[in-house]
Amino acid sequence: MEIDRDDGRTPNQLRPLACSCNVLNRAHGSASWSQGDTKVLAAVYGPKAGTKKNENPEKASIEVIWKPKTGQIGKLERECEMILKRTLQSICILTTNPNTTTSIIVQVIHDDGALLPCAINASCAALVDAGIPLKHLAVAISCCLSESGYVILDPTKLEEQKMKAFVHLVFPNSPVSVVPEGSRQVVDEPLEHGIITSVTQGSMSVDDYILCLERGCAASAKMSAFLRRSLQPQLPTDSSKAG
Repeated sequence: MEIDRDDGRTPNQLRPLACSCNVLNRAHGSASWSQGDTKVLAAVYGPKAGTKKNENPEKASIEVIWKPKTGQIGKLERECEMILKRTLQSICILTTNPNTTTSIIVQVIHDDGALLPCAINASCAALVDAGIPLKHLAVAISCCLSESGYVILDPTKLEEQKMKAFVHLVFPNSPVSVVPEGSRQVVDEPLEHGIITSVTQGSMSVDDYILCLERGCAASAKMSAFLRRSLQPQLPTDSSKAG
């Protein structure tokens, strides 16, 4: 079924991607990420000595602070903070710098749809820029389901408002890219068909969800390739071995 989108894209077509690293002088790492007109700036500070609240002699802590474009932080922003924190905790090697805290500040520049995936992508790039040891890279994408049952990727704000349901998906990249030398023993479950985070809103059937997974996974390969190209100067020299 052919779907007419306001911007002329096909259902599986992503908006233009842009990523810049080391964009803030005082942060330990930073990155801006945009998908179409949605743009997010992420800054990383740390690792720094852990506070009593986050004290843990065995693991590092991740702190996420979400800053909306305007106004006060609300329930939706708190939820985004929590999802982002859990996602980043799952890709960071928390045993390398125990009893420390790394803060990620996410500043929304403009929201034209798929804001949370955009923030996750920006944060991942900023962590690499800061030299934080990661098990692997991660890429996030949004899929929307219409009332008539078709699926579109990377929706605009207007498309999100028209949709019956949507799902934000985070997929892992190759584990070879950003694990520091001497830390190769850190191995989790196989990544080839893995998924890090899945956040749904609205009602969809299992078949629709699986379709979203398939579409999202296929698109994540293109996003992964773009992320790697954008991060090439920051990645370890052996990253060229990753397929």
